[in-house]
Amino acid sequence: MIEAQVLTTPIGPLALLAREGVLVAAGFTEAPDEMFARLSPGLRSEGLTLTADLGHPARAVRDYLDGDLAALDSVALEQPGTPTRQRLLTALREVPPGATISYAELAERAGLPRTAARAAGGACAQNLIAPFVPCHRILPSTGGFGGYYYGTPVKRWLLTHEKAIAGE
Repeated sequence: MIEAQVLTTPIGPLALLAREGVLVAAGFTEAPDEMFARLSPGLRSEGLTLTADLGHPARAVRDYLDGDLAALDSVALEQPGTPTRQRLLTALREVPPGATISYAELAERAGLPRTAARAAGGACAQNLIAPFVPCHRILPSTGGFGGYYYGTPVKRWLLTHEKAIAGE
């Protein structure tokens, strides 16, 4: 069974979905079923139930919001993808809070040529576990914030939050 909890955050509700203590989805929505619909058919076949407290993932979000920017890194997570996608997702988790890099840089950090920026963008677009896999830290080399599944105001808030604390 997939368990879901919705947390209140300064930038809106954050739905967390976990299976046996491992985060399988997270996103800025008040409707866990929206995140559930993005999961693989195999996970969806397990069903979805709401819980009052997911434990460690929920505490990690609260700690992150309270200023412990490394808190999200301690949460076990799993999402599908090819070996290339998995390398990109791993490289995303290694971008430090408060820092930003370009899609080309992300590709390079994943061991791909800088020309694989499109693949890096695809990995960000299909990321199921925001902000734990921090695709908000990736910006276009042409400037600006670029896109973000949950909207650029959320992306801007996350970056501002991290930079304010990391810059202390």
